[in-house]
Amino acid sequence: MIKSPVLTAAPARALIDEQISIRGGFLPPHCPVTVWARMHSDEGDLWEAFAHYNTNASGAFSLSSDASVGGSYVGCEPMGLFWGMQPAPGGREGLRKRNVETPFVVRISLLEGHVSPGEGQTTELAAVTAERWYLTPGVKRTEIRQNGIVGTLFIPPGEHLGPFPAMLDMWGMGGGLPEYRASLFASRGYASLSLAYIGHKDLPGRPNCLTVGDSYFKAAFQLLQDHPQVVSDRVGIIGLCFGCYLTLRIAVQTGVKVGHRSSCLILYLAAGKSHLFTRLSYPGAGHLIEPPYAPNVRESMWTYKPKKLFTMWGGHPAPHAAAQEDVWKKILDFMETNLRC
Repeated sequence: MIKSPVLTAAPARALIDEQISIRGGFLPPHCPVTVWARMHSDEGDLWEAFAHYNTNASGAFSLSSDASVGGSYVGCEPMGLFWGMQPAPGGREGLRKRNVETPFVVRISLLEGHVSPGEGQTTELAAVTAERWYLTPGVKRTEIRQNGIVGTLFIPPGEHLGPFPAMLDMWGMGGGLPEYRASLFASRGYASLSLAYIGHKDLPGRPNCLTVGDSYFKAAFQLLQDHPQVVSDRVGIIGLCFGCYLTLRIAVQTGVKVGHRSSCLILYLAAGKSHLFTRLSYPGAGHLIEPPYAPNVRESMWTYKPKKLFTMWGGHPAPHAAAQEDVWKKILDFMETNLRC
């Protein structure tokens, strides 16, 4: 009995920072195939990636152990179909999750031969769907509009398992209220508050101006620290871009007690304790290093008035993807060591 070609993706439902094992089988030996992944952003734009593989003597292949010989990436890249995605022709750059309560739904197709999807007729041999989530089941999401503070609070699953260590999460001067990193922290067992401080409709003043000061950030930190499901002396801060400056400023200038990192790292360095400071360098990576297994945000709109202004963030897809994977593991390990243990 001749079996039909099969394509599997396991687990079919996973957090965005978890690897998926993609395999194909019941194919002719040493035959060319194409694996094609595509999904829609929250705004409806189509994103896609594809890669060329050759089956082994048993008529099988695995993205975890076999090398792509062409397409969106080359080499052995188990998650290349995800970080290698680009907008389809006519689509918009800058893939970022707006609604963390829904997954990215990725359709993965197995195509006959080495082909470029969208350029002529293709034959689909098999297909599978994978869900990529930012929230694990049971995470509680609460919008915060309290004492002038604008943010989103995430509490890990299990009301009777807390209190939890926590993270205050701040992004850059692009503004708004990105939630996807904070939601992942909560999915990993950390209460987290994603804090808006510029470019949000609920903040006072002009939308593209920084109108809040030290008291705002101190109040946000204390709101998180005083939450009944948070361990008050195990609260950390993470920032990206301008948020990095704010992270250090909160620890140095506002008088908050940052758990077991109760003095700023810069002060540790000044005190001659450079062994407490770790510097990571990733040649080829861009400015926006985010959670792994998502495409590199190479450009985004910075302002739209009085005219549209786009900012190029740099980075090459493969080294940027490797940097995001390595950094995320180091961040979680650092949090585990200094906040949970």
